[in-house]
Amino acid sequence: MLFSLIGEGHKDKLFLYTSIALKYYKDRGQIRDNKIGIKLYKDSLPPSPLLFPGKVTVDHVSKRLVIADTGHHRILVIWKNGQIQYSIGGPNPGRKDGIFSESTFNSPQGVAIMNNIIYVADTENHLIRKIDLEAEMVSTVAGIGIQGSDKEGGAQGEEQPISSPWDVVIGTSGSEGQRDDILWIAMAGTHQIWALLLDCGRLPKKSELKKGTCLRFAGSGNEENRNNAYPHKAGFAQPSGLSLASEDPWSCLFVADSESSTVRTVSLKDGAVKHLIGGERDPTNLFAFGDIDGVGINAKLQHPLGVTWDKKRNLLYVADSYNHKIKVVDPKTKSCTTLAGTGDASNVIGSSFTESTFNEPGGLCIGENGQLLYVADTNNHQIKVMDLETKTISVLPVFMSENATVDGPFLVEKQKTVPILPKSAPAIRLPPVAASPGQTLQFKLRLDFPSGTKLTEGAPSCWFLTAKGNEWLLQGQIPSGEIESISSQPTIQLQIPADCLSPEAVISISVLLYYCSMDGSACMMKGISFSQPLQITHAQGCTAPVELKYVF
Repeated sequence: MLFSLIGEGHKDKLFLYTSIALKYYKDRGQIRDNKIGIKLYKDSLPPSPLLFPGKVTVDHVSKRLVIADTGHHRILVIWKNGQIQYSIGGPNPGRKDGIFSESTFNSPQGVAIMNNIIYVADTENHLIRKIDLEAEMVSTVAGIGIQGSDKEGGAQGEEQPISSPWDVVIGTSGSEGQRDDILWIAMAGTHQIWALLLDCGRLPKKSELKKGTCLRFAGSGNEENRNNAYPHKAGFAQPSGLSLASEDPWSCLFVADSESSTVRTVSLKDGAVKHLIGGERDPTNLFAFGDIDGVGINAKLQHPLGVTWDKKRNLLYVADSYNHKIKVVDPKTKSCTTLAGTGDASNVIGSSFTESTFNEPGGLCIGENGQLLYVADTNNHQIKVMDLETKTISVLPVFMSENATVDGPFLVEKQKTVPILPKSAPAIRLPPVAASPGQTLQFKLRLDFPSGTKLTEGAPSCWFLTAKGNEWLLQGQIPSGEIESISSQPTIQLQIPADCLSPEAVISISVLLYYCSMDGSACMMKGISFSQPLQITHAQGCTAPVELKYVF
């Protein structure tokens, strides 16, 4: 250890020390100047229409979902069966308003929809964007495009600098006669809750405000876990999730306050900020995290990113991101219990909620009159669907139709590396087969699916070949292909190269499948990998096809 810095705000010292250390060790010949190969994590992911989806919301009128496809820098509007209706933005980051085919975003997070209008927390652009689905236009309604440090606000939206907005929800201040006139914003960058006036109106303890005004509602701007009856004296720490319970007796915003690992409430009547669960009593301690079911302050979370209010059951669901769980809170008793997830960061669809797993879920929302909970399972690049009545869980198969208005790409750009199967995928090792140089081996897929199921139409079911340590086997081969039908599964061919670099090798045939029940009520994503050892000799080897059998 040469030098230590703790916390934030030490850029100048860090750069100064690093430049001196580099010169010192270069002069002594102790630094290698050869280039370090860079491999992007996203290039190792399987083909998927989603990349690190951050937030998801439901349009209760049209029965559509809106997904912030954060890693693809775009917004998806999809039907409940997973079919894409609109793809707006992407695949690369940018900042441009206009028609859908030209508009761009930069790591969007929160989304809210009302009357064919979508509001987007365009996080890395430090903007609030508005998507008009009827006019098919994108515009900016708050922010100037660079990170602001203003902790008061009060200017018109397009003139008001803002900082890393992370979530948005449409609602009301609670005043009589006002409905859906305010866009609440979780302003993570300044550790505050802000409001954008969608119409002329009034906030608690504020005079009449003009339409378009954007200002701070709660939070001093200090990064802390401080509750207070006076909203401007309260302190948040990177608030990242919002949900609204406008009805009495709640009449509040629920806030997932990530860095303090708490869930808090902000009263719509007077702005009072109160503790619900997590954290501890010392407002300066932002390290009171854990994974404990309990009541109030005895319950522990770790970096929660999303909350959604279940009006039907009077319950709050929490995306407890770093614990890889979905938790449920009764705000009346302040009890917090695990609803789904084991705590492992993986991708298992179990027979029950508590046997299934997530990987840093970042957002969630309630749909179908309280029956379904949609979860943005961020690091699994999926939307998971939890049926709160049958207690079953499935993956929403996001796919494109011929009639969709899609301006961004559907899949990740051409993969430079092979996909990675879910950790739950079984691995089957086959008996060795003999083969000779130049011979073509055939592998026939013989996968048995549960009765009453079909491959998900439009979803990217596929097979692919890998040969770790024996990459020469794949030279000139077709390394992957689609699987379009259960009844007509493909035969995969592998030609043994004329110049073999080893008498023994292993080829892996992996399969990624999306299938649904015939009525479309449940959809699954499954994977399987077959390892085929090869013994390469100049004698004529086996010519019979190898059958790859498995029963799901």
